[in-house]
Amino acid sequence: MSDKRFFDTNILFYAYDTSDPAKQATAEALVRQAAADGSGVVSTQVLGEFFHATVTRKAVLDSREAERAIRALGCLQVVDIDLALVEAAIGYHRQYQLRYWDALVLAAARRAVCIELLTEDFNEGQDYDGVRARNPFRASAVP
Repeated sequence: MSDKRFFDTNILFYAYDTSDPAKQATAEALVRQAAADGSGVVSTQVLGEFFHATVTRKAVLDSREAERAIRALGCLQVVDIDLALVEAAIGYHRQYQLRYWDALVLAAARRAVCIELLTEDFNEGQDYDGVRARNPFRASAVP
């Protein structure tokens, strides 16, 4: 069984956002562990959303800092978005009534055979076609 974990954009964002030290520490530890043991997965979509969130939406990094962060996150497995993944996302949108962009995250996690999706945006603990959603910031999720 795979022990891979997919990182949604919000988890990566918190690793670089200093406004919530507790979330930052949790997110940083998760990314460090995933990089160390090879269990971390992201998609090109997530990396693009990360850039937008950190540079444009919340301005916690400038574009050069975000570029360096994305290069560093390249130590994780990166799933490319292609037509087959878009089609899978459309199916997940219908099946789970997810927003398209969330469905695309799920499709990428499934492609990488992840057991877990680290996110704040999905139903905590729900199994989505073999990928369980987990919010690592919930009190019950933090060890």
